[in-house]
Amino acid sequence: MKKTVLLLLGSILFVSCWPTTDPNDFPRQEYQPVIISRSALETSIVFQNTQPIVKSGKIYIKGDLMFINDVNKGFHVYDYSNPSKPERLYFIKAPGATDLAIKGNTVYINQAVDLVTATFDPTTKIFKVTNRNKNVFPQKQAPNGTFGYTKDNEIIIDWNLKK
Repeated sequence: MKKTVLLLLGSILFVSCWPTTDPNDFPRQEYQPVIISRSALETSIVFQNTQPIVKSGKIYIKGDLMFINDVNKGFHVYDYSNPSKPERLYFIKAPGATDLAIKGNTVYINQAVDLVTATFDPTTKIFKVTNRNKNVFPQKQAPNGTFGYTKDNEIIIDWNLKK
């Protein structure tokens, strides 16, 4: 009798640990790619007036300048000569950009699938794209890890949550 009760309790315990919900019952977030043409990407980096940060990313400090990435939008540039009170200077619009590196006055930007080289003179505030290495990086993945499909000469610069 004891063996039967133990076997019955063991069976109930085993079954109670079994998942009762189907993982497919949970809503999965789906994303839609934001796509621009190759020609639009190649002319999209521009110097603009300051604007609010939407989604901050990496921060880079070079001398008296601080660059804050606005993920997939571009870079906010600050005067960082007084670290307790950084002053906004301008915004470098670069759709699809997520990172940069600086050596001397040369700025390297990861813009979607391309590696862009630009020169920047902080005294004259002249920013000029000097080179673009195309398709260095893979197309951007959605936040949930899925991939988007594009036609030739189309570039994914961001992902939006499907409504």
